[in-house]
Amino acid sequence: METMNNNEAIKKEIFIACRPETLFSFFTDPDKLVRWMGQNVLLDPSIGGKFRIDLNGSDVAMGEYKEITPNEKVVMTWGWERSKAVPPGSSTVEFKLTPKDNGTLLEFTHYDLPAAEIADHVKGWTHFLPRIQLAAEGVSSSEHAK
Repeated sequence: METMNNNEAIKKEIFIACRPETLFSFFTDPDKLVRWMGQNVLLDPSIGGKFRIDLNGSDVAMGEYKEITPNEKVVMTWGWERSKAVPPGSSTVEFKLTPKDNGTLLEFTHYDLPAAEIADHVKGWTHFLPRIQLAAEGVSSSEHAK
């Protein structure tokens, strides 16, 4: 049996100058998630709860929450409405939050993507992860403003 491409994962790390509690809400609160990804978001942030993120009116990400550890980790299945290559639930994204230097280290991993889809998803996450950084840091800086 060949498992050549099954182990490829997209991994990214980004430091965000906010507390893990602040960052965590950007994965579970639709009003905050929409600030960094999507124009229309439906979330049920509970184990087995579904989410639907309409990125731009034509690309819709869907999946469900698999693991939620408050302020530490969110794992969800991930796929695209109407996609044969990466249908909803066919891949997994993991966001791990670790307190570090008065902020949070966000470790992101996207597993189980077909090899042919990796480049597009790298491009997507390279676009979206800095956006969550800006959004979360924007919240924290206004919270701390005197």
